[in-house]
Amino acid sequence: MGTSHNNKVTKPKLKKGLVQVYTGSGKGKTTAAFGLAMRARGQGLRVSIIQFLKGGPSGEIKEVGKLGIELIRFPGPFCPGCRLSREEKSRLRRRLQRAFTRAKEIVMGGRYDLVVLDELNFVLSEGLLRTQDVLDLLREKPAHVEVILTGRYAPKSIVRRADLVTEMVEVKHPFQQGVKARKGIEY
Repeated sequence: MGTSHNNKVTKPKLKKGLVQVYTGSGKGKTTAAFGLAMRARGQGLRVSIIQFLKGGPSGEIKEVGKLGIELIRFPGPFCPGCRLSREEKSRLRRRLQRAFTRAKEIVMGGRYDLVVLDELNFVLSEGLLRTQDVLDLLREKPAHVEVILTGRYAPKSIVRRADLVTEMVEVKHPFQQGVKARKGIEY
């Protein structure tokens, strides 16, 4: 059973929560997760979005609170291919472990029907958190909680565990023609 904002016990809205993965090199993983979060909220589900390594400006973060969606951000250097020093990587691992501990509390608390773990696949692919810890969370989560993991390079074990996997494939992108990220479209 979950609790509402006023701490009254409320009945979960989903009977069976599944695990979804949005991965791949193409654009739209976070966008798809936010779209599903909005759909869920529109149907009265309780939604929490936890963003790993994202802290910059983004249009969606300005609006989700108005919809009653909880958003927690754990900023960090989100830079595929960037090289971090051993000390920087160690500090980042510690920060991400604290972030994952918070995410685990949210999932296991059962208060939310849908929890988005944005960019967690990328974090795992970089070895910044243990994949087994995430698999344990997905195995132990309350039955009614739907969990979405986004990010490039989803580990094979996460893909095997998921109930739904969508791979975004980049076929063509305006960046290839020198078009910079556009406010309201890419962020």
